Amino acid sequence: MKLQPRATAFAALLLIGASAFAQQVAPPNPPASPGAPPRPMAAMTDAPASAITGRVQQWLMNPNGDVDGLLLADGTQVGFPPHLSASVLQTLKVGDSVRVSGWRMPNVALVRAASLTATASGRTVTDQPPAAGATPPVPAPPRDPSALSAMSASGRVKQVLYTDRGDANGVLLDSGTIVRFPPHVGVGMAPMLAVGSSLSARGWGTRNAQGSALEATGIGASADTLQDLFAGPGREPPSPRDGPRGPRGMRPPPPPAS
Repeated sequence: MKLQPRATAFAALLLIGASAFAQQVAPPNPPASPGAPPRPMAAMTDAPASAITGRVQQWLMNPNGDVDGLLLADGTQVGFPPHLSASVLQTLKVGDSVRVSGWRMPNVALVRAASLTATASGRTVTDQPPAAGATPPVPAPPRDPSALSAMSASGRVKQVLYTDRGDANGVLLDSGTIVRFPPHVGVGMAPMLAVGSSLSARGWGTRNAQGSALEATGIGASADTLQDLFAGPGREPPSPRDGPRGPRGMRPPPPPAS
């Protein structure tokens, strides 16, 4: 299936946006204390060190299909950059006990991992920033936007997901689907994000062996009350009967002819 030019541009924005949410730019870090875990590049300068142990309950992934976090059995959200996705999946599996060393801003529900260690095997994945003066690695080429699929999801909010700064940027539904959205959207829809509240969404994302996640283009308390997040001023939101849409009511590409 090939996306139309506007859909391709929108999908490319999702690739950039999801990466930006997972790795926020931070000011330079002060020198670490001897024996302290290395600070990930996304950690804030005033975030205190944190070390926790728990059981991996569920992977958290972005709409591009990369694992960029996990939930522990006690509900703790752990985040790490998506470039660690393959290494973490090779080291841990759901149900494993893990020790997480990292950083957490005061009163924020998310721990930004500097390292994750599988308790049983002792294997560790570390988010090691480049050494001072070293040339940063060449980023991987962008993913083919045609890999994103038009998706919709409904259910009750099981858990709210947060950025390093404590801003809501997604929810986990009881159906298992992760719905992502920009933090400024989360501010305006706080009552709808309460745990136990009904929520429906449509957008573009990925389903794979680790779960399903979409970047929302429309959100509402039900499929009949979806509000288009990308509608222009004075534009009525599209009818839910029209199916998932991209920005400004753009329809997803039709399925290929058989």
